[in-house]
Amino acid sequence: MPKISIIMSVYNESDKIASTLTQIINFMGNYQPDFEIVISNDGSTDNTVELIKSYQKSEPRIVILDNVHFGKSYNIWRAMSAAKGDYILMTDADLAAPIQEIKKLLVWSTDHGYDIVIASREGIGAKRIKEPLIRHIMGRIFNLWIRIVAVKGISDTQCGFKLFTNKAAQDIFPRFRVYGKNEKPTKAAYLGAWDVEALLIAQRLGYKIKSVPVVWTYVKTNRLSHVKDSIKMAWDVFKISLNGFLGRYNSARNLDP
Repeated sequence: MPKISIIMSVYNESDKIASTLTQIINFMGNYQPDFEIVISNDGSTDNTVELIKSYQKSEPRIVILDNVHFGKSYNIWRAMSAAKGDYILMTDADLAAPIQEIKKLLVWSTDHGYDIVIASREGIGAKRIKEPLIRHIMGRIFNLWIRIVAVKGISDTQCGFKLFTNKAAQDIFPRFRVYGKNEKPTKAAYLGAWDVEALLIAQRLGYKIKSVPVVWTYVKTNRLSHVKDSIKMAWDVFKISLNGFLGRYNSARNLDP
């Protein structure tokens, strides 16, 4: 069985990180024991890191990367560079998509040859739980913008549960122009649209991408300004599209931070 890297960005997750790690370790221990958890800390100011280190003492498969506060996109980019698995699963720290859903994604890569398999909250079999209507509407408008200017044919680019082959990840992420090395420290929480940059590059390089419907539960957060962040992310998507038009994703850059 292949080795799997599970990566996540964390920022002040002391209220949930213990539960998240317990769920991942318990499930993966039975499903695929050859795994690692790569956690990219986005400058947490609570005791998130201390809690992770307490797990690390008895679970050497946990890797911690420390960063100043750049935002989620930078931390995902950083974790991708450190992942050693044959397959790399990106998940959110709140496990909005349960870790068990990895089974649905992995089979499409191992058995059907897809390079990237992404969870989708759209389509037959997908289930959204507790999502406010306004959040759903905003998400669909944002996806329409993405499909118009950047990533074609994918109805949900933003679900935080994605599987990459290591080969694809190490080819795609060094080509980032909007995120990764170009980002600057921030005071506010910011998700970014790294997913769009990764998927646009993947499409241009000819990688096979599969969307798989999953069960997903909305988890409320007060960290983000949804309107302000949506506008900023929409601008980022335009910059990603422009970079693609200008051919700036044709060559890779150094992945190391």
